[in-house]
Amino acid sequence: MWAETEAAGKAAPAADTAKATQVNFVLHFGFQTSPDDARDQFQTTVEFSKRYPSRVVVLCPSREATAEKGIQAKVYGECFLGKSKGDTRCVEFVILSYPMESRRFLEDLVSTCLSTDLPLYYWAHRFSSASRLNDYQYLLRASKRVMLDTALVPVEALSFAWPKPEALRDLAHARLLPVRQGLGQFLSAFDRARLVEGLKTVRVTHDEIRSAEGRVLSGWLQRRLAACGKIDGVEFLVEARGKETAGALTAEFVYTSDHYFRWSGEVTANHGTYEANFGEGVVKLVTGMKLLEPAAALSEAVFF
Repeated sequence: MWAETEAAGKAAPAADTAKATQVNFVLHFGFQTSPDDARDQFQTTVEFSKRYPSRVVVLCPSREATAEKGIQAKVYGECFLGKSKGDTRCVEFVILSYPMESRRFLEDLVSTCLSTDLPLYYWAHRFSSASRLNDYQYLLRASKRVMLDTALVPVEALSFAWPKPEALRDLAHARLLPVRQGLGQFLSAFDRARLVEGLKTVRVTHDEIRSAEGRVLSGWLQRRLAACGKIDGVEFLVEARGKETAGALTAEFVYTSDHYFRWSGEVTANHGTYEANFGEGVVKLVTGMKLLEPAAALSEAVFF
């Protein structure tokens, strides 16, 4: 990698200049995580670290009674070139497998693996119950952000008494960033009062596997419309569609007048259609649109 530098008679960079860590990151697998799923999320964290060099601790709980083996660890590291040879970014992983009998030692071990002067981010993936996650108060309270995916967690997580609710981020909400941006940009062309005047129903539909995205999109629309004016009595519906609509996500505003707004997205085909009429003629727009990739969604959830 440094052959050209050496050939020019220049010294290779010192070790301290070829390494950088920006954040602490804990990836915590729940019991519902399969080996293939774990590899996918591990790779997502690696991709995240290409942009934000991280020191990562991966927690892998075991149901097996292996207390005699105690906590087992693996160490993994990888570096990436940035825009130049001098821009080298590194990720450091400590992977801890632990039986539940050894959980009481976990906080001390995790704390020794992290950089004390860097912010901590915690991603809880596929945990089986909120009560189990409640055992990890150290991570829930010390983390600047706590990430979860409401498409993969039990329903009780939505009403769980999180110790720092302001730190909680939903990956389903993060994945919808391009959708939220597109809807906001299109609707911003109309007067806010007209968006809520005579509004009767807001209907969101989704395919079989995106119920979380449908629920999150409906909640986001409700909050945005409430910022435009009074929406008392407006019905917000979230409906599932059949197998033939794989990849489809839609939103429709129904009014007491002949005004309307319709958005139809094909998230697997990178395609979206907007159509509206608020009394000044039909406005229609076709544009590209897709959900964020996992690493990009993780970045959105961590920092925004």
